[in-house]
Amino acid sequence: MCALRSVNTSDLSVQRTNDDAQVSKLSCVDKGYFRDDFLKYFVRRASRRSPLINRGYFSRVLALRQILQEFHAHLTSQGVSTVQILSLGAGFDTSFFNLQAPGPNGVRWFEVDFAEVTKRKAAIIAGNEPLRKLLGPAESQSIQLDEGRITAEAYNLLPGDLRDTRACQAALEAAGFDPACPTYVLAECVLVYMEPEDSASVVRWLGHWLPTAAFVVYEQIKPNDAFGKQMISNLEARGCPLKGIAVTSDLAAHIRRFTGNGWQRADAKDMSTIYRLHLDPAEKKRAEQLEIFDEFEEWHMIQDHYCLVLGVNGGGDKLTGFGLKQQKQTLLGLTAGRMAGLPNAD
Repeated sequence: MCALRSVNTSDLSVQRTNDDAQVSKLSCVDKGYFRDDFLKYFVRRASRRSPLINRGYFSRVLALRQILQEFHAHLTSQGVSTVQILSLGAGFDTSFFNLQAPGPNGVRWFEVDFAEVTKRKAAIIAGNEPLRKLLGPAESQSIQLDEGRITAEAYNLLPGDLRDTRACQAALEAAGFDPACPTYVLAECVLVYMEPEDSASVVRWLGHWLPTAAFVVYEQIKPNDAFGKQMISNLEARGCPLKGIAVTSDLAAHIRRFTGNGWQRADAKDMSTIYRLHLDPAEKKRAEQLEIFDEFEEWHMIQDHYCLVLGVNGGGDKLTGFGLKQQKQTLLGLTAGRMAGLPNAD
């Protein structure tokens, strides 16, 4: 079992960002930015967000969905039949359900978060048949509500404190996690809330434990300019200090955290670059037509202060060629981007 430390006020405040994120994502769904048939089960009260917030979450969700799909497709094309996904600090993320809904896909999913979070998530899953039926055959399911633990053929929800990597590894192994299996790791706004030595320990642990893996991080950067200082101040006022941002303040620092902790290679892009060059241009064009949008200056500042980072352990040649690839931008797509206030691609 994953030993848990007592949860302090800062931990609880960070956990509440999970609820805010799900409300914002549901706002996107309601406006048609992307489809998610499962978010509604995890949001108590829907709230409409501004076009600025909607577009930001659209870019975040599309980027993370896209790279996960590319990872899975890359390995499937090489004849790999089973892959693992390990989501750290997963909160109420619904990615598993969206990936599993079309049918079995050879993916085994593992999520680790504080017990306070996993207990709530386990109860929601247990109480809603559309969620429960996607876990795998009923006979494979074990749902322990008092512990916040689910183990099943396709999905595993585990209580754990990432600051105790040994206990988390033991819990994963007990649930059937195979470190030799190609694995996709996701930390979405998680590591930046940890002390630098704790987040580095997580990166190092997985870098040495997983020989064939991709580790994707999405979080804040650039704390030292005026916008960054205000961003930090706002989060501190909510009891959510960005404890790790000083040592990963820019893209180069993010890359060094991976390459200095057991990962063979790494890449990092700010979200302005991801949006401009790496997202599906047809999806961007569709989304840009959903709402009247005139907050371009703030949009660019926000996107400049978030990043997507990818660390890779190649596992021989299995992940050769996998990375943050640019999407082919049509003239129409570039024109639409410029009309929407996006920087030129050249």
